[in-house]
Amino acid sequence: MSSMDLPADGRGGPAAEVRTRAARAVSAPRLSWLTLALMTTSSVASLRAAPTMAVYGLACVFLYIVPAIVFLLPTALVSAELASGWDGGVYNWVSQGLSKPLGFLAVWCQFAMTIFYYPSLLAYVASTIAYVVNPALASSGLYTAIVIIVLYWTGVWVSARGTGAVAGLASWGLVIGTLIPGALLVVLGGVFLGQGNASAAPMNASHILPAWTGLASLVLIVNNFLSYSGMEMNAVHVSSLKDPPREFPKSMFLAMGLVLLIFILPALAISWVVPADQLSLTAGVMQAFDAFFQYFDVGWLTPVIAVGLVAASLGGMLTWLAGPSKGLLLISRQEGYLPPFLQRLNSHGVQQNILVTQGVVTTAIALMYAFIPNVSSAYWIFSVITTQVYLIVYLLMFVAAIRLRRLQPEHPRGYRAPLLVTLCVTGLVASAAAMVIGFVPSSQFGGGSVWAYVLIVAGGLLVLGVIIPFCCLRFRKPSWRTVDAADPAAGGAA
Repeated sequence: MSSMDLPADGRGGPAAEVRTRAARAVSAPRLSWLTLALMTTSSVASLRAAPTMAVYGLACVFLYIVPAIVFLLPTALVSAELASGWDGGVYNWVSQGLSKPLGFLAVWCQFAMTIFYYPSLLAYVASTIAYVVNPALASSGLYTAIVIIVLYWTGVWVSARGTGAVAGLASWGLVIGTLIPGALLVVLGGVFLGQGNASAAPMNASHILPAWTGLASLVLIVNNFLSYSGMEMNAVHVSSLKDPPREFPKSMFLAMGLVLLIFILPALAISWVVPADQLSLTAGVMQAFDAFFQYFDVGWLTPVIAVGLVAASLGGMLTWLAGPSKGLLLISRQEGYLPPFLQRLNSHGVQQNILVTQGVVTTAIALMYAFIPNVSSAYWIFSVITTQVYLIVYLLMFVAAIRLRRLQPEHPRGYRAPLLVTLCVTGLVASAAAMVIGFVPSSQFGGGSVWAYVLIVAGGLLVLGVIIPFCCLRFRKPSWRTVDAADPAAGGAA
């Protein structure tokens, strides 16, 4: 989901493309495989999903490792081959491998998933702030809705001015919002257990696998697909490695190990101190910190940690806010996918009308927090919809990769993924299975209406992933093209 996902202009033959890539390879700054591993870790790892898996205690290890093998690894290796062979990101990959309309669907879904991503992210921020002001507010839907609306529109206001003031905050997000809090959680948890305290979740061998109570017992694994998404963003750097065929797999395996440690250890630490039946999916991180700080009599640190988590999350939101919409804008200006109203720029050159339209929808979704009785339930539902929409991107990407390998076998690639078809089939099956499982309510929410859950998830997927992009393609007009695809300036934007 990157602003780099823009269409290539398609001019020049194979020889010209080889010369261009050779020139880029010479001029591009080199990256070490270790640096790329750390970059990948910073773009994927987060503490936000830790409470979701902490509910499962020791079984969270299994629930993280399985999607890492069947989804994270195929995504990383396949996107590396695509990025090293074709500029323009997922739009160009899918356009050349399948068709331009499906390329638009892929880049649209990258944008559309943020419509539900921001409410779930800001719900996490709201619950974190609540632990500084009044912990009871963390379970208030009205409070959560108000915070989401205020923070989102503040973000739109900042982004619409094209300011780079938050760049530093976003770049420090991994440190202040993930590494330091995550390491602190694990250290406090280790000391807590070392002093003879019992874990709130069983930590014996019989709990390595989640208890099987039907499909609902494995539903939380779906959220991990979203946790691992974004690997394709760093695949664009594969050509900057000195020896891509050897170094890229090594970089990805190290990144996968680091990501797993950052995901698993804090989740376990939360499960040691907060019982599953008391754990909030939005406030779980702060629940654990508060419990540890109270135990060690350093409760004054709770607001300090909360400020760090909030700052990192807001910085990340502002960084992502304009990126996907910028990619959608540039593609639409070249191909006429969106009406001119949504293509207009403000005086700062920012796609303000897209951001405002997205904000109206985000506000409506945020208000649902005020009407869904359980904040954790609302958070989970929106997280699932986000995952479902984003999985469409990966389904298209895996199919496009297979077709490009068959249709353009001689096309120059800086990296060729081993067993590409096997990787793509594995990723396809895993993604499709995750979409199916996503329609099954988690066992944690067994008291709610199953049909209401299914209708909300299916409705969100249908509207965002099918109806809206179909309407854009069906009703677009040649006059909606505001940039000539053959214009050098347009091609240079890619």
